[in-house]
Amino acid sequence: MTEDAEPKIYALRTTANREDQVADFIASNIVKKGLEVYSVIRAHGMRGYIFLEAKDRREAEEASFRVPYARGILPKEIDFKEIEHMLEHTQQSKMTIRKNDIVEIISGPFKREKAKITRFDKEKEEVVIELLEAAVPIPITLSLDSVKVIRRDKEEEGEEESEQEETESSKKESREDYGGPLAKTK
Repeated sequence: MTEDAEPKIYALRTTANREDQVADFIASNIVKKGLEVYSVIRAHGMRGYIFLEAKDRREAEEASFRVPYARGILPKEIDFKEIEHMLEHTQQSKMTIRKNDIVEIISGPFKREKAKITRFDKEKEEVVIELLEAAVPIPITLSLDSVKVIRRDKEEEGEEESEQEETESSKKESREDYGGPLAKTK
């Protein structure tokens, strides 16, 4: 790469919901062919497209040549400012997940199931969850993109404390209502 030639961003059209597979194939092609493609970006919320940051259009086309589910590179270059907001959104969502949060699974075979986070790895971008409605707790590892937070750990603790206070007060009331020996000992 020469000093005056900055890398350009190209949009590659893909089959919907196959973006990850296309990105893996392209990454493999880049390594095999020694291409000057600097990054492969799967933007959050952008179905059917991935972005390639490459030296020029020829390098991007070479990386996507004969890749399954790749439909072709769009004719215009993409300005980074056009996709920047999509990349920031993903970074924010990574930081909001904590252990013991209640989440809803938004993709995969357990879609729409609720689960509790038992572990979470920022570097690998993975969470280990246990389904709430399962009879036997089985740890399941998913990517961060596959879950969305429904309730926080603090909210859950607050609900449990208020439930305990309600049950204790109802026990006191039931003792007072009972006309037996317990009510007389007070």
